[in-house]
Amino acid sequence: MRRAHPLAAGAPACRDVLNDPGPYNPSLIHDFATWLDSHAWSTALHESLWAYPLIESTHVLTLVLFVGMLVMVDLRMLGFAFRHTPVSEMTARLLPWSVAGFVIMIGTGVLLFYAIPVRTAHSIWFRVKVILLVVAGINAWWFHRRVSRDREHWDNQPKPPLGVRLTAAVSLATWSGVIVVGRMIAYNWFDCDRQPSAFITWAAGCAVELQAEAG
Repeated sequence: MRRAHPLAAGAPACRDVLNDPGPYNPSLIHDFATWLDSHAWSTALHESLWAYPLIESTHVLTLVLFVGMLVMVDLRMLGFAFRHTPVSEMTARLLPWSVAGFVIMIGTGVLLFYAIPVRTAHSIWFRVKVILLVVAGINAWWFHRRVSRDREHWDNQPKPPLGVRLTAAVSLATWSGVIVVGRMIAYNWFDCDRQPSAFITWAAGCAVELQAEAG
């Protein structure tokens, strides 16, 4: 049987960073995660002998596929590799593999969250990962919306313009960060039940009930 997470039961776990005299009102994220955690399918997936490891392995493999294709394109746009290959030719060849990896990666990631929703939702690493994913998405949107409009002018250049290189650098940095913090989610160093610092308590959205400290 799955061990109940302290937050799911509403048990005190962290320091109250705001010294609020009343009980902490759980966020919508916490309520949603608790609702998911109450599902039998969530428990079954987490406790499955084969399903959870297979989904996790698929998530990692498709992440490697997606990021591997992306890194090749980013290195080309930085002018570090494949300098004599047009960017359009690289994207035409690699994009189908990249899209396939991205779709499966997102699908398996959702299932992994569904399997352990409460702890994951209150993981500082997961929250940083979500922020980095948003940054990566905005960066990709900016590239396709603004930067790539003049691609015919720099498509064959060994070293594309500064704006193109900056977009590629941001892409490499954010996806590298996603991989690092995604790996750190497995560790419980900053879980709410380990009494983290005031900043982690606030950033992780730890749901607690505390009395205000005497002045």
